[in-house]
Amino acid sequence: MPTDVDTKIRKALWSESNDREELRAMCDYALGAAGWDLSLVSRRITVVEGAGPVSGHNGEWLSVVAGAHGRFLSLGDAEYAQKTAAAIDDELSRESSGFQTALALPGAELDVLRLAASLTHNCGDLDQGIGAWSDSTGAHSAEDGPWSLSRSRFHRLAHENRTPYGGVFQIAARLYRDVMAAEGHRHYPLRRVRALRQNPGLLLPLGPFLDDWGGIVATHPLLASADRAEVLAALVSGCRKVPNQLGYYRALAGFAATAPRTFENASASLPATAAKELRDLRKQIGVPRASFESMMRKKVAAVRETGPLHW
Repeated sequence: MPTDVDTKIRKALWSESNDREELRAMCDYALGAAGWDLSLVSRRITVVEGAGPVSGHNGEWLSVVAGAHGRFLSLGDAEYAQKTAAAIDDELSRESSGFQTALALPGAELDVLRLAASLTHNCGDLDQGIGAWSDSTGAHSAEDGPWSLSRSRFHRLAHENRTPYGGVFQIAARLYRDVMAAEGHRHYPLRRVRALRQNPGLLLPLGPFLDDWGGIVATHPLLASADRAEVLAALVSGCRKVPNQLGYYRALAGFAATAPRTFENASASLPATAAKELRDLRKQIGVPRASFESMMRKKVAAVRETGPLHW
């Protein structure tokens, strides 16, 4: 989506009208979007028992509702200011509860890491929505303005040593920073591969756990040999262009493990430079999935052992 969409959904569209009923209708529609089925458009979703699906799309939703909340505060619409505050609080409580559940559940370590990435992203989106708050003159919110209580309640949850939501968002942000941050890039190397846009089954999940996705690329019936070679070239390019990420190595490993002959055929179709780069990556690609995921699980186990309060 174009970057200016963010400024519109967080601020501009809420500021264009002073009509209370129009703004309330917009808000009700936005609140209803919380129930949309995200699986139709994304595979970057983590489902936690008792908490439901959590993804970065929830962060986009939070930023939209934060825009509405700031506008209703500015206009003195106490009913809808409270309604939007409750919706934001419910979503943050749901996500923090899901993270705590996963953190306490043996065997859910990879989901903990996925959730750490989503929760940190979502806090950032919420911060962006709060940062757009301003009054009818365009002046931004002051500490003693109508936004002050909500700012102290919802702002910078992943950044400051504060107690809302049990500090869960700080724990998630720390884990994201230490383990997952390199996977938070925008996947530019894969965007030019049009063949990946053919079917929802080819949607990219959260990295770095891309072994299964690599296997899908190796076997998906809609991908021709030339398409697989193009994906392979894009992954190899991404390994070079995106420092410290691990996901593209895992996608290559999944591709090679699922269909070795198809992998070799696609490799043979690469341009000379890409083929050489792929040969140089053989050691990283050769790391067994079980070994890689065991290493990632141990990073979460360290949090459990020390306890969140001491982490």
